[in-house]
Amino acid sequence: MTEKIARFFAEQSPATPCLVVDLDVVHDNYAKLAGAMPDARIFYAVKANPAPEILRLLAQSGSCFDTASVPEIQYCLEAGASADRISFGNTIKKAADIRTAHQLGVNLFAFDSIEELEKIADHAPGARVFCRILTSGEGADWPLSRKFGCEPAMAKELLLQAATMNVVPYGVSFHVGSQQRDLRQWDIALATCAEIFRACEEKGVALKMVNMGGGFPTRYLKDVPTSQAYGEAINESLRRHFGNRIPETIIEPGRGMVGNAGIIQSEVVLISRKSANDDKRWVYLDIGKFGGLAETMDEAIKYPIQTERDGPAAPVILAGPTCDSADVLYEKAEYHLPDSLKIGDKVTILATGAYTTTYSAVNFNGFSPLKAYYI
Repeated sequence: MTEKIARFFAEQSPATPCLVVDLDVVHDNYAKLAGAMPDARIFYAVKANPAPEILRLLAQSGSCFDTASVPEIQYCLEAGASADRISFGNTIKKAADIRTAHQLGVNLFAFDSIEELEKIADHAPGARVFCRILTSGEGADWPLSRKFGCEPAMAKELLLQAATMNVVPYGVSFHVGSQQRDLRQWDIALATCAEIFRACEEKGVALKMVNMGGGFPTRYLKDVPTSQAYGEAINESLRRHFGNRIPETIIEPGRGMVGNAGIIQSEVVLISRKSANDDKRWVYLDIGKFGGLAETMDEAIKYPIQTERDGPAAPVILAGPTCDSADVLYEKAEYHLPDSLKIGDKVTILATGAYTTTYSAVNFNGFSPLKAYYI
């Protein structure tokens, strides 16, 4: 917890649950990523946290933006970003949204199928397009290996077809999976991209850009490589696979940009056991899967959790407050909390700046969306 956040909690005593984000940490993360990969353009993944305060800070810092919808595009424009710094990176777009984005000045669009490519050609004539390829997602806490992307062989054919349409085949994109700690996954994907570049060039189509997506992690319970380590590994891979013809590169950090900048404060609502012989306490918090902790689904993301209590600790099952049996955060993972923990105690959930407020349900069970403060 940063001094700024600790001081905010001490002075403001906000009602729980709430998220507090230290914007200085976001700025520092941006500077580290930019320093580690100075030749890559940073397109912040707006879906991670679209707060106006974050978007304004990043726009002023020189960031570009990866968006998933027309509202996200409008958020970025309102934050001060020009349309040429915005990509429409969702591969699943309504024709009307493609048309609106293009009318707003956006000229960079993702696709992974002929059907999506045809929509872009029809409704964003002259736009630059990049094709997303499938990756295995191996090593990622949150793989993205099925819904988005196409096989590399198909990507090559689609890009060649794009050259015959009213669009500009601009490049290839991939995503190695969210919270990816295995640096080799970028090397594998970049090798595939280089093969697509060569195959297209042989057919007279010169691609210019590789979008290396996100996947840059934040620290939860395990240490992660530094931004510098990612930069060095990726730059080495680019040199190995592209030689002295390295294309324009884009990265799309989301979690790695804002994750460690935020902390959720929550209250213990209930502590109970299911039987007299139950060896685990159930600890119910005033936030759960539907209130902002959706990434605990399948216990994929394991947030660090702290309390002000000390002394001996024992294993617990952590759950949220809603009347939905799926609202259990951690049951298989070995979380231990102090035996002295009491109902009404505050707990802090660390590294929650990304994918929390954006996943918060609107009044499910009557609970208000997660309140957030940006300081």
